[in-house]
Amino acid sequence: MENFVSIPENLKPKNKKFGAGPSSIRKTALAKVAASDLPGTSHRQAPVKNLVGSLRDGLKELFTLPDGYEVVLGNGGATTFWAVAASSLIRERSAHAVFGSFGEKFAETVSGAPHLKEPYLELGGVSARAQGRETSSEIAFLRGDQEGIDAYCYPAHETSTGALSPVKRIEGGLNLVDATSIAGGITVDISQTDVYYFSGQKCFAAEGGLWVALASPAAQERANEIKTTPGAGRWIPPILDFSVALKNSVKNQTLNTPAIATLLLWEDQVQWMLAEGGLPAMEKRTRASSAVLYDWAHSRADVSPYISAPKEQSPVVVTIDFHDIDADQVIAQLRANGIVDIDPYRALGRNQIRVACFPNVEVADTQALTACLDYVIDRL
Repeated sequence: MENFVSIPENLKPKNKKFGAGPSSIRKTALAKVAASDLPGTSHRQAPVKNLVGSLRDGLKELFTLPDGYEVVLGNGGATTFWAVAASSLIRERSAHAVFGSFGEKFAETVSGAPHLKEPYLELGGVSARAQGRETSSEIAFLRGDQEGIDAYCYPAHETSTGALSPVKRIEGGLNLVDATSIAGGITVDISQTDVYYFSGQKCFAAEGGLWVALASPAAQERANEIKTTPGAGRWIPPILDFSVALKNSVKNQTLNTPAIATLLLWEDQVQWMLAEGGLPAMEKRTRASSAVLYDWAHSRADVSPYISAPKEQSPVVVTIDFHDIDADQVIAQLRANGIVDIDPYRALGRNQIRVACFPNVEVADTQALTACLDYVIDRL
């Protein structure tokens, strides 16, 4: 490349992947997949069902699930789960906190459902600014007990911007909380939610293809109610039916064939998390890495954290704006040196980098990344 900046090897991180999804996978987990004879085995047979059972038990322990809550697995990712919620968890009308791309896409999915009323939207952050509204906060908060609302939906974490939202129960309906990229990286009180759903390719360092939902008794009842209510006039494809996913999950299986490698990686990561000290230990790891980046951003006059309020700054995805520096050039230089996946979320359209600080990221590698950023920026 033109004007290539060669970063000294002693400055480079050992693990050069900082992607916000899919995330970097531990080599021991990959070795476990390579050594396993489970791929190619029917998911209806005991070996795979035992693996799913171990994953479900591990997640129950990791999140300290309250009595009556179930770990539900389904085919597809979080995007598929939005269609599941629209099909079989929202009764008539939902309210959505929208402060980034993921919250917006969930609301758009619901808005397109012909059997539901147009959702109520509470806009904050980038979504509010895009519509010309001033906002003092990146986070939009929903108020409870709104007439006609039976489901309150919000991201616990906005993957596109790195904005963190508090997980707190909103009274008056089911609480559906998008934890796609934060689950496993921060402590959480699951009793404050009815459905806490996420994917495996972020903090859990697995591949895509499955969603997991930690579902309260109320959510389970809602799905069964919608499925069995006479005259509801709602056709629900089995793959989008939460009650079907629940029925299969308690049997330690999914409706359709899952990716066995994803299950192996996910289960191994959960066991590693538990052995390391559970969610408190994972949060300690993510906050240590993200603090390195936030401190670095404050140390330079030519960069700054995109999320300015400390309480709203994500510990797992850090977005940093560049001022008078072409972020694309910096990203290209790092990629040419083998340091990859710090590109910003494309739809956001900002001159910035986005760096993942998932539990698998070592703080020493994050420190090395900032040293490499300094080296490149100062030479461009």
